[in-house]
Amino acid sequence: MNIKKSKGSVVYVALSADLLHHGHMNIFNEAAKLGDIVVGLMTDKALASNNRLPFLTYEQRKLVVENIKGVVKVIPQKSDSYRDNLLAIKPNYVIHGDDWKTGFQKEIRAEVLETVVAWSGKVVDIPYTKDINSTSIANAIKRIGTTPERRLKSLRKLIELKPYLRFLDIHNGLSALIIENLSVGEGGAFSEFDGMWASSLTDSTAKGKPDIEAVDVSSRINTLDGILEVTTKPIIYDGDTGGLKEHFQFTVRTLERLGVSAVIIEDKVGLKKNSLLGNDVEQTQDNIDNFSEKIRSGKKAQVTEDFMIVARIESLILEKGLEDALYRAKSYISAGADGIMIHSREKSPDEIFEFCNRYNSFANRKPLVVVPTSFSATYEKELVNRGVNVIIYANQLLRSAYPAMLDTATSILENKRSFEAESKMMPFKEILKLVSGNDD
Repeated sequence: MNIKKSKGSVVYVALSADLLHHGHMNIFNEAAKLGDIVVGLMTDKALASNNRLPFLTYEQRKLVVENIKGVVKVIPQKSDSYRDNLLAIKPNYVIHGDDWKTGFQKEIRAEVLETVVAWSGKVVDIPYTKDINSTSIANAIKRIGTTPERRLKSLRKLIELKPYLRFLDIHNGLSALIIENLSVGEGGAFSEFDGMWASSLTDSTAKGKPDIEAVDVSSRINTLDGILEVTTKPIIYDGDTGGLKEHFQFTVRTLERLGVSAVIIEDKVGLKKNSLLGNDVEQTQDNIDNFSEKIRSGKKAQVTEDFMIVARIESLILEKGLEDALYRAKSYISAGADGIMIHSREKSPDEIFEFCNRYNSFANRKPLVVVPTSFSATYEKELVNRGVNVIIYANQLLRSAYPAMLDTATSILENKRSFEAESKMMPFKEILKLVSGNDD
């Protein structure tokens, strides 16, 4: 690269600096030959928008970068786009590894080229350091696992950094691995699930038990323990009614110790019946004072400030009306609830939308959780535009698994062999690759 350093030249380098390695240092060394380095440091929100919760905070990363030789200034870069920062500082050079010539970063590079031409700026592509990158380091750390403390903290951090979160049901380690590893490319961006919903319905159904809290907390914790061992993403636990307040305190301490981020409890009493049955079966809503006291007892029991107790309101399910739901939401927040979940069994999202619109005016508004099982035709953006913070797909994985298994079993019985079902199955070698530690 035969570009000579010019007096007063400014070189712009954008990076996350969350996991620095020798490839980054090579970039800095080359940049220092061209001029004074201004670093556009990706903000925590910018990293989270790419489904990457940073290991270090922005301020911690900034402190590191400010002490790298040649760096004269560090400014926040609030998105993948360089444009705003480039227009503000008009650098002579923008330097990056040449890996951004392909893949989703290709569009980012094109925008940079288009922008700097206005002041005759140049884009310098440094040969990519092929033996290492931040993604491979992050994946290696992910394979090692996480700590209960880091996982516990991650839900609050994600709610703070991302427009909304997307959770999916789990019932065993295999379903959890799907959520942990699945990433879908879409227009230069990638979509992932932010975490896992430890559903009592799917756990009990997977065990062949009815969804009436027949599977006790100890059994459910055993299921969770296996999932925690092979994943890193945050988990929200379906606590049903929470049981007696004394039992709920024990559950809170257990979940917090394991690194589960939150528990959601519903304001009903008596034998648990699935909410989507509504008034078709006898269901009794708890009174506000009793349920508020249960929330308070749970908050007193927890050790950290990171664990979240979310109150699930059944007023719309039981046809008690919007005003009752809103009044309960205010009461539960006053009792210490860290979030509110509103539920509906209507196929139309209208009553959920109405609740959201009214809820958003609360002076002490907490994160809002919605489970769009009945109104499944509703797009995520419709909920997010009305202030929903967490969307939980509560039972779709298990509901998908059963028909597939039933179809295969039927085919074997009908054909007296498994050959006809092979085309619908995952190849055996892929099964071995799916779970790390299997021999090839």
